[in-house]
This record gives sequence, C-alpha cells and structure tokens, in this order.
Amino acid sequence: MKENEYLTMDPRTTLAQLLADPEASSPAIICPPIGVVVSYKSLATQVERLAEQFLGAGLKAGEVVAIILPNGLEFLVVFLALTRARLVAAPINLANKAIELKSILDAARPSAVIAESGNTVAAEVTAALEVPLWPPLLESSGGVTLAHLATAARGTLETPKEDDVALLMYTSGTTGQPKGVPLTHRNVLRSVGNIASHYALTPADRSLVVMPLFHGHGLIGAALSTLASGGTLIVPPRFSASDFWPLFREHQATWYSAVPTIHQILLARADTDGAPDRGARFIRSCSAALAPAVLANLEKRFGAPVLEAYGMTETSHQLASNPLPPLPHKAGSVGFATGVEIAIIDQAGKHLPPNASGEVIVRGPSVMTGYRANPAANAAAFIDGWFRSGDVGVLDSGGYLRLTGRIKELINRGGEKISPDEIEAVLLEHPAVAEAGAFPVPDAKYGEDVGAAVVLKGAADPDSLKAFCREHLADFKTPKRIWIASALPKSATGKIRRSELAA
Repeated sequence: MKENEYLTMDPRTTLAQLLADPEASSPAIICPPIGVVVSYKSLATQVERLAEQFLGAGLKAGEVVAIILPNGLEFLVVFLALTRARLVAAPINLANKAIELKSILDAARPSAVIAESGNTVAAEVTAALEVPLWPPLLESSGGVTLAHLATAARGTLETPKEDDVALLMYTSGTTGQPKGVPLTHRNVLRSVGNIASHYALTPADRSLVVMPLFHGHGLIGAALSTLASGGTLIVPPRFSASDFWPLFREHQATWYSAVPTIHQILLARADTDGAPDRGARFIRSCSAALAPAVLANLEKRFGAPVLEAYGMTETSHQLASNPLPPLPHKAGSVGFATGVEIAIIDQAGKHLPPNASGEVIVRGPSVMTGYRANPAANAAAFIDGWFRSGDVGVLDSGGYLRLTGRIKELINRGGEKISPDEIEAVLLEHPAVAEAGAFPVPDAKYGEDVGAAVVLKGAADPDSLKAFCREHLADFKTPKRIWIASALPKSATGKIRRSELAA
C-alpha cells in the first residue's frame, strides 16, 4: 500500500468550507439528552452569524480566543465561528486546575475566553488576567448565543486564508511548560480530508463522539471529519458507559473512535449492558497502544473491524491508520501513512530501510510548521524538514508502522500525555519534600499511570502527598502511587534518572 494512496484530492482549502453541504436539511449534530437536532443549514447560519458578532465585538483576525467547554453544540458552533472569522480557536482541557489554566492562558494570551458561567476556575483565572469571559447559552431551538457579547454589532467577514492559524492546541513538553501547537486551516482540513477518505465516510455515516473535543482525537478525528463528509454527529456532553449503547442504537451510529481505556470499559460491560454484536461499520482506536488481545475481543464481541490509528497534536491528529477491509488491518500495528510521509531514522538522522527500528519522523501538509514562539523546541523537533515524533517504531515492507516505545519521557495515561516535570514541580511545592521524581507505572486500565518517588525533609506520608497533588493538578495527573525514598538516582549532571526510578 503506497502511503499517499489515501491522500485527499478535496478542493476545499479552509474550515470555512468544511461543511459538506451548508444548505442541506439533513441532521449535522444531535445533542442527547436534551434532544436538540441541528441541520447543516441551521449550523451554517449560526456559524456565520456568530462569526460576524465576534468581529463586531472588536476582535481582529489572528487573535486567540480560548474555549473551555464540555462536548456539545456550543463547542462546535463556537469553534467553527471563530475559525470562520479568521480568529484562532484555543480549546483547553476542562479538568485543569487554576495553576494549570493560568499557565496555558499566559502562553496563549487570548483576547477572550468562552466558558460556562458555572466554571469557577475559569472565572477566577480570567478575572485575575483581566480577560473577558463569555458564557454560551443554548436555546431550546438549538441556537447558540454568548452572554456579554453584543449581538447588535456585526463585523464584515473576510474569507479565511489557508495559511491562517485556525487552531492553537497546547501539549505538555518534557520541560513541563506547555508548548503551543499552531495548526493552519490547511493543516486541519488536509487531516480531516485524509481521515474522511481513509475510512470512506459518507452522509450515511453517524459518529457517536466519546472523546473530548478539546483534543485532536475528538475534534479532528471524529467531529470535523464527520461534518466534512456530510454525516451526522451524536454529541453527548461526556462519555457514559451505561448510556453508550442505548445512544448508539437510538441514533443508528455507524462508528465511533476512542482510546483503548474506553474500548476496554465497553468490552467489559458489553454483556451486562446488552451491547449489540453487529451494526457498527468499523471501530477506531487511537491515542494509545491497543493490545492485540483486546482488539481481537472487540471484533469478536461487536462484529466490526477495529482499526488502530496513530495521531499527534503536531500532525493535526492522524498520520497513520489501519485500513478498512478487504485490505489487511494488522494487530499491533498502527497501519500505514494517511496523506503524509513516514520514515524511520537512526540516532544520527540517517534514514533506515524497512524492518529496522528507529525514531518515527513525518512530513506532509497536515504537519505544523513549528511550535508557537519556541525556537528551542523547534530546533529539537525538526530534522531536514521532517517532524521528529519522539516515538520508536518499525516500518515493514508493506508500509505498516509498528510502534515499540517512546524516546520522550511523557507518561501516556490512556491517551492523556502527562509531563513528569509538571508532577515533580507540584510535589516540590510541598514543604516536606526535598526531591521528587515522576515516571510511568504499568496500569491494567490505562496502560500507564503516574508514579512518583520523593525524598523527604519533613513529616509526610504518601496519602497526604497525593491529597496535596489533587489540590494543584487535574485528577488524571495525580500520582497513583508515591514512594518514600532515601535517595533518587541521578546522572553526573544531577538530573534524576527517571528510567531507573521506573525500573
């Protein structure tokens, strides 16, 4: 399989052209449990109106607006309206605590923040930063408006340019500081087209969205690819295992995409929940490794091909995926390149032949050109025009990629990438902690979870340290287990050797 065989030939160049048919009366978005159904025509009208209001409020092309919202119609209308107005949408994780949110907003410098009125963390941080906060309102008719945003003033919309930055996402770096990933209209739309083409999405498809829309997996991998193909999005506010199959049946979903943790939860509950044994056209897995045994059990129980994919924020999400039948999809592999080029290099940067292990590098129209205002990170991230993934893998003679490890030290908890430095920084704020080291520990549910070891200089125990972490970190970043040690292994330069801690 040639790596460019699924390269999209879609003539659309910006997200202003995303919707397959802006005049269609067919459903674009269904929002259970409130029962709102929005057609493509209604969605397009709302996006245009809100985009004009953003400009009427004084926002200028290129300015950043942060989105801190749960999954739902409000998120999607706001996102599409921002990009239509040539503004930069910056989705942010709802789970962030105040210190984390402030760090990201300090880096993003948004002109406004859109968050629910009940989000006390967002209210606190935006007030301190003197950034306006606009809560969204959802009308019973399915219309989305923003409180505190003048609705009378309307600006004149310009057509976005394909090189305009549309999306600014923040990913944890090994330095512990958030790294801004600016993705252009071209980046995002090419990735969306590659995904829609690769899975042969059509207006007949319906995707049940279970991943958060502030991640590329949920936003690009599931939502935008569906809207680009004319299909229907079913968007509950959050993933609920008990509601999943009733929603899947009621709205006649044809596919869903999730991290392995969610697949395992659905598999474990399948018989109890009366899950169907057929009906899905395919099931997609991404953001963390899916064990071959789990893949086999998913296919057997749900009667659909399970296609493992590989994505990164810096590549506008998907860069490789297993294909639909009748082409082979290989357990333990993330498939072949979709609309990009993938190669393997050794430590010296030399390109390696098939079946040789080395670092995975990628280039193509969906790959970012560089981190935002971070020349040091860019110097480390690119080599001869290729983006360095930090992952170790092998390409077989058929172009299928198998990932075997990570060079980077990020902890991958069910698809959530967590910086050890961030955990250590919080632990070191505790008055009883002298030294701290964070590292991945094996976990049956998430693949990896957060572990930490500390050297004390005062009285503390693991439970009190975990409680301290919960006050300053999102729950998924809080260490599952903390060890008390007399010393931590260090290099000659004094750097903690996390790999030795993990061992």
